[in-house]
Order: sequence, then C-alpha cells, then structure tokens
Amino acid sequence: MQSLSKRAQQMGLPMTIEMAKKARELSATGKNVISLSLGEPDFDTPDFIKESASQAMVENFTHYMPVPGFTDVRESIAAKFKRDNGIEYTADQIVISTGAKQSLLNIFLALVNPGDEVIIPAPYWVSYMDQADYCGADVKVLPTTMESGFKITAAQLESAITPKSKVLIFSSPNNPCGAVYSKEDLAAIAAVVAKHRNLYIISDEIYELLNYGEVSHVSIASFPEVYNQTITVNGLSKGFAMTGWRIGYIGAPEWIAKACTKFQSNFTSGANSIAQRACKAAVESDPSKVNYMVEKFAYRREKMVAWMKEIPGFELETPPGAFYVFPRITALLGKKFNGQVLETALDVSMYLLEEGLVSTVPGDAFGLPGYIRFSYAAAEAELEEAVKRVKVAVANLED
Repeated sequence: MQSLSKRAQQMGLPMTIEMAKKARELSATGKNVISLSLGEPDFDTPDFIKESASQAMVENFTHYMPVPGFTDVRESIAAKFKRDNGIEYTADQIVISTGAKQSLLNIFLALVNPGDEVIIPAPYWVSYMDQADYCGADVKVLPTTMESGFKITAAQLESAITPKSKVLIFSSPNNPCGAVYSKEDLAAIAAVVAKHRNLYIISDEIYELLNYGEVSHVSIASFPEVYNQTITVNGLSKGFAMTGWRIGYIGAPEWIAKACTKFQSNFTSGANSIAQRACKAAVESDPSKVNYMVEKFAYRREKMVAWMKEIPGFELETPPGAFYVFPRITALLGKKFNGQVLETALDVSMYLLEEGLVSTVPGDAFGLPGYIRFSYAAAEAELEEAVKRVKVAVANLED
C-alpha cells in the first residue's frame, strides 16, 4: 500500500517544470518544439570559473567543508556585498547553500511559524508560494499590473500588514516580468517595514547582473533602517551561467544565518566543495567579465519586444531586467480554435505549445493570470522562429 505523507501529496511540481516536461514529451514524438519556458542562460560557464574549479580538484578540495561554506569564500562574498551593494556583512553573516532555492527554504524554515503571514507581490517566482505553504504560512498576495510596472507601492504594502505579518519576499530584477525596483521605490518600502520590527524582508537578487541600465540595481539591505530586518539572497546561476553548479548564498543578521546553518546541517550539509571554489572566482571577478552575456541579452530583449508588439492581442513594455518578456494576453481570452474556447492564460500557453510548438509559462503560475512568460535566453534565430510561430498561431484563432 502506498502511503505518502500529506506534505508529499500537497506538494506539486512548479508549472515552469511542468511546461518544460510537456515540451520534452512533445519533442520526443518528433515535433520541433522551441522551448522558451525555462529560466536558464544559453551560455556556458566562463572559462576562468571552470579553471578555478579544475585547480580546486588538483588541490584536493574534495572533503567535507564547514556547513555555511569555506570561510575564505564567505569572506569573498561579504566583500562582493560591500563592493557591489553597499552592504556590510562579516563571514559569519553569510551562508552558502546548494542553490538560491535552498537558501530561500532555509530562511522560511528559520523565520516562519504556521499561521504567520508571508506577503508576496505578484507576479512572483513559483517556489515562493510552495515554500511558504510548506512552512504553514498564510500567504497574502499583492497583485500588480503592467501599468504599475509590476511593482507594489508603499501604501499597498502598509495596508496589507497585520500583527501576524512575518515576511515580505520579492525579487528585483523580477522573475517572471523583469521589473526592477528603483532606489526611490525601495526607500518607500523600507520606511514602511522599519515601522514593523517583527516583519522581515527576503530580497531575492539572483538576477542582479542582468540589468540593462534603465533602473540601477539597489539592494534594500543597504538602507540602514531595515538592515537588521533584511536577508539578501543571491547566487551564480543567472549572472554567471552556472545553473548546474548549484550555488546560492545569503547575507543576513547573524542570528538568522546561524539558524539557516542549523537547518542546512541536517538536510544537505555544506554546498559542493569544488563549486564553492568556483564561486570564489566568480564573486571576486569584475562584473565586466560577464558583460558579453548582458549585452547579448539586451540585444535579444529589444528584438523580442519589437517582434511581440506586432502580434495582435499582445501588450507589453520593455522589461528593465532579467531575461523574460511578460506580455498581457487578455485580448486573446474567449477566442476559439477548432471550437475550443481559450478561457485562461494556461489555455493560451497550452495552445501555443500544441499548435505553435512553442513552450511558454502562463502567468497563473506566477500569481498573475492574463499574462504569459517568454524567456529570451535562446539564440536569436530560435527566438525569431518562435515569435513567427506564435504570430501564426494567434492569427489562426477565431472570435
């Protein structure tokens, strides 16, 4: 008799993974599917980082390491926070984990009790909701719109806070829409949070390096009034094209870092030793070393936005960060194909996959129905062909 725990029964796969799985299944039948559903750079890890990992193997960094990470690597991360973000951390405030996803779960486990409120602006990364639910939190979603730049306001946050509110979590640059909170935006949010000393900010900055200059990246932990209430999460997957290395890290008040270390010691122990040595090379490098990737993404962004604005029923603005476009497609809802009505963004996303052979992710996955996420982390020719297919598929819809 199979008897899974209630936790296992309640936990589903993220829709990003589900859509990628459906695309692979369709590809396995011989269909030429273009996948724009996963958030993974199409570049290889830079050589200087791979060389540091090779050297680490030669030097036999192949044994157990401290659970929060090698001290010298944590010192390098602390130096990166000071250099790039204006945040002062010591090595004892840094915890290195097996990807930023584990970093986030460690924080939720360290801070959230069942019944605590977790405030999540939408659109949000899919795992925020699942991890908060896993910890028994009451999730309060704050919706945004394209007109608001997909950002919450200080007034919106203030009205959502109750005595039960424990965590505010958001990403900037944002996945799935590429929104970036300005210094002024963050100052207003910090002023609100500072009035509620039992409320903590989880600032997910994994897309920090993928910023195209319209809005400068600012870390909310750099505001002194919320420094002791903020946990900054970052990693190497996006900016350094290191998704497979599985390195994430946090900077946090020391008592939170220690709690995260306790959970990590019981779940996974320290992050991969060789990957940590590669992390040291990455965070110590000048950000200009990955400019070629940023420049390429910026070029693709301009192309994708221009192409998609030509598709009837698609509304979008140019996103200032990350590597996604997030068009509103509500004008397509209610249209039909072969008598089947497209009622939701999920329906549209499935239609684009099955009829257009383009894999995307509906906004429903990110808490904002009526939108669809397209990744432009793919070759230009592939992106152009994908948009052509989408345009044809949309043209084939009937009123």
